Amino acid sequence: MKYLITSALPYANAPLHLGHILEIIQTDVWVRHLNLKGLEAHYFCASDTHGTPVMLKSKEENITPEELIQKIYGLHKNTFKNYNVNLANFHSTHSDENEQLTTEIFKKALDKGFVYTKKIKQLFDNKENMFLSDRFVKGACPACGVADQYGDACEVCGSTYDALDLSDPISTLSDSKPSIKESEHYFFKLNELSDYLSSKVDELSNQSPIKHKLKEWLDGDLKDWDVSRDEPYFGFKVPGEENKYIYVWMDAPVGYLSSIKNWCDMNEYDYEKLLSDRDTKLVHFIGKDIVYFHLLFWPAMLHAADIENIEEVFVHGFLTIEGMKMSKSRGNFILADKALEYANADFYRYYLSSKLNTDISDINFSVDDFVQKINSDLIGKYINIASRTQNFLTKHNNSEVKQNCQNETNKYKDLYAEIVSQTNDREYSKALKNIMSIADEANSYISSMEPWSKAKDGDIDSCIEICSESLNLFKDLTILLSPYIPNITGSLFKLLNLKQTDYDQISKDCLKEVKPFKAIITRLEKSEFEGILN
Repeated sequence: MKYLITSALPYANAPLHLGHILEIIQTDVWVRHLNLKGLEAHYFCASDTHGTPVMLKSKEENITPEELIQKIYGLHKNTFKNYNVNLANFHSTHSDENEQLTTEIFKKALDKGFVYTKKIKQLFDNKENMFLSDRFVKGACPACGVADQYGDACEVCGSTYDALDLSDPISTLSDSKPSIKESEHYFFKLNELSDYLSSKVDELSNQSPIKHKLKEWLDGDLKDWDVSRDEPYFGFKVPGEENKYIYVWMDAPVGYLSSIKNWCDMNEYDYEKLLSDRDTKLVHFIGKDIVYFHLLFWPAMLHAADIENIEEVFVHGFLTIEGMKMSKSRGNFILADKALEYANADFYRYYLSSKLNTDISDINFSVDDFVQKINSDLIGKYINIASRTQNFLTKHNNSEVKQNCQNETNKYKDLYAEIVSQTNDREYSKALKNIMSIADEANSYISSMEPWSKAKDGDIDSCIEICSESLNLFKDLTILLSPYIPNITGSLFKLLNLKQTDYDQISKDCLKEVKPFKAIITRLEKSEFEGILN
């Protein structure tokens, strides 16, 4: 079994924020977990580069769209690295591979009769002299009446609609009322694939709220999907057209495949063979705001192109900051790289993972809670096990760990298996809660056995045995935590002299000779976080 795993492609008009990191971490933890199980799993991502926002942002900065996306590409790729993400490949949707694959999918859909043309009316900004994409129109939702909603979907009730259906539409580019003009566009027959998509719901999602929403959409009439845009537009041209472009939401998800193809070409893999292999599974991690695109549009596109590899689309909620939606104007917006000026990347990985599960409810980041949780869990419980025991072995037993000291770890074999299963099921919060409960009990064991008193009283053998038991347990917890905090656990594996780690090493005598313990992380102070919020 081969797993090709992706997170949603970050858009190439701005640096990443902590909300992006939530999804990136959720994805990376699962990929690392599969690798620890001995499975072949690779994480692919790319910059999402096309569309009107990139075109307008480059105009604002007085550079070309190509220059803008190249600059943002470097920022995005570096942020992934800064958060210790084990990417197989980070590519761009503005690439030869993506143009080739997008064109092939478009042509296949056209040849099979899934794509057709018709004249439509669209909103037009007379001041900017351009047709308005959905994200540049705001008005009242036609379904629930809530104001200030974008032209494609309502953030309040979740309805999707045509921008023409908005009440009191306003162009966000010029703050003017748009006019209506006619233009010929290409449409994908989404409704014609309604039965196929209905048959895929249970296969593509295991999350009840998502399945319920999909069935709700599928029980109604699916609107055919406008997959072209008029110039000016930054993107790929529709095959055979000079002034029509493929809509960004058609070429963006193809970016998953183009990143995989780019990686295959660089590593001498056969891309076609990989994608046609029944054992190759494609898994997507996304936010709940793009479910419609990934669980209706994207499977329909792939089906039209005879690609049936999607195994699952896993959905998470939004990240709020101090209980509010992230917003620069409200002063609760955290850029990903700026956050690293205040704390270790693995601290954010741990904290966000401790809130992630299969629910799609929003997840809150609170500075107070963050500081408390890191200090309590990672320092007060987890690291404390090694800091209280490791140096007794270096001092009294030539750094050697006594063998066959597995009584403590054997107590937790069933719970270890449950933790691995919880990580596999993406119930990260439950897995980490169980890990910390074991760490708590380990510290209670050390406190009750008092190895320092044994050493002081001359009972060195007992001291060595207690510390060996504790370090074996610490080793097991370090392996279980390694998908979550890979940089911290990597440093600890070096102190434990463990060169290769996987789940098979849990509850086994893998420790032989350890290095002196040294502090690799320190406590956080709330006072140090002044200025983290924008």
